[in-house]
Formats: sequence, C-alpha cells, structure tokens
Amino acid sequence: MPSRIIENNFRSDRLPHIWCPGCGHGILMRSIAQAIEELNLDKDKVCVVSGIGCSSRASGYLDFNTLHTTHGRAIPFATGVKFANPNMHVIVVTGDGDCTAIGGNHLIHACRRNIDITTIVFNNNIYGMTGGQYSPTTNTNDFATTAPYGNIDKPFDICELSKGAGATFVARGTAYHAKQMIEYIKKGISHKGFSVVEGMSICPTYYGRKNKKGSAVALMNLLKDNYVDVALKDKLPKEKLENKNFYGIFMDIDMPEYTKEYEKIIERVKWL
Repeated sequence: MPSRIIENNFRSDRLPHIWCPGCGHGILMRSIAQAIEELNLDKDKVCVVSGIGCSSRASGYLDFNTLHTTHGRAIPFATGVKFANPNMHVIVVTGDGDCTAIGGNHLIHACRRNIDITTIVFNNNIYGMTGGQYSPTTNTNDFATTAPYGNIDKPFDICELSKGAGATFVARGTAYHAKQMIEYIKKGISHKGFSVVEGMSICPTYYGRKNKKGSAVALMNLLKDNYVDVALKDKLPKEKLENKNFYGIFMDIDMPEYTKEYEKIIERVKWL
C-alpha cells in the first residue's frame, strides 16, 4: 500500500519514477511533498514549476498545479505564475545546470527582486540527463564527459551566489540529511520573499562512475561524512572542519517582497 504522502501528493499513475537506481533526486522530491503535507497547504494553491534536466522530472510526478518549462527558464515562468496568482505557493524545482548555467541570469535577478518564490536546486554536480557534462557546480579537477582530463573551472557555491544576489532565505540540505531538508523546505515556503534551498544529491551513473566514487551507498556516505551542520562551524576544532562543506540555514531576513511592492504601484496609479 502506498504511504499517505504518496497518496496525497503524487500522481500514482506516473510512478515508479524513471531516475537511475541510486539517484538522490527521489529523496529530495519526497522531501518537498513531505514539507507541503506538514504545512497542510491547499493543493490547489501550490504550483510546482520545473525546467529541463533530471530534477525537472519531479513536476510530472507531484500532484499539484505543475508546469514543465524550457531549459533554464523555470524561474521566469514561475514569476509569471506568481504575478498572476499572488496568493499561490510557487515552487521551482531545478538542477545545478538548469539553474546556474543557462538559467543563471534568471536566478540572480529573482534573488535581487525578492519575489515570493521557493527555488529548490537538486545539485548533483553534473548534467545527468544530457550525458554527463560538467556543470557550474562540478568541482575543480573532477571528471565529466566534457572534461575527460579534469575540470579546470572553479565551481559556484549556490548558497553564496544566492546570498550575494539578494535572496532573503538561503539554506542547504542533502539527500542524506533528509529530515533537515524537509525543515528547510518548510521554512523556505513559509518565508515571504525569494528562497533558495539547495539539495545536494548524488549521481552514481555519471558523476560517480566518471570520478570513481563507488556505489550509490558510497556516494551517500560521502554526503554523510563531508557535510557538517553550519551551527557547529564555530564550535568544532579547525582540524575537524578541514575539507568539509556545510548544511543549514545561511540567510533568513525580512525585506519588501516584489509582488507586494508592485501592488502598491497599482494602487497609486489607480488615482492618477
């Protein structure tokens, strides 16, 4: 029997999903459904928008108002949905390539505007669906089909990029730290402003094989061992933080929200 989460939030006729065995995206997608369930949101007032890529399959499985758009353009489509329906909970599901390469300009301007959209980035450090090319988050010296001798680019830190561009809620979870991921998504949806929640995923098929990282279990253990709660950053000795990454909440501030500010303009010009 399917769980209550599956029954209430998924299109059962579209399951099982088509992600590769061991892919972390299913955990992140379920985290979104769990967060919506725990917030007790009206399904008719939730819209999930996705672009192109492995992550963007999620909009086909989730049973809400959904929109599967073009490559890198999920955020501008979501912006249109939010302007047309300001009371809608608009959630973007995107990947590291979809969001920070072809969609990078849209990301930084949505951050700058502080529009009330929650953007959840499934980051597996590679382009999965299109053949294993390196993405803007592929680590320097890692291998990909388009970097057979190693990647010479420096990777983006999506959370730092979003903070710098003006996002008012920024957090990072992982497919291993699923309970924390659910809480960050809940906080992101509840936040009135532009929220970015990065979900570190795993790609055994391309990233794992190309970089000889081992099985899906081994990749999941890397998330377990390499990510530390940011709340412990100032409490642990330096040697325990060496080569570690952080999960947690990195930004949570209140600023004027874009659609509300636009509504003020509409009210002003009514009387001109």
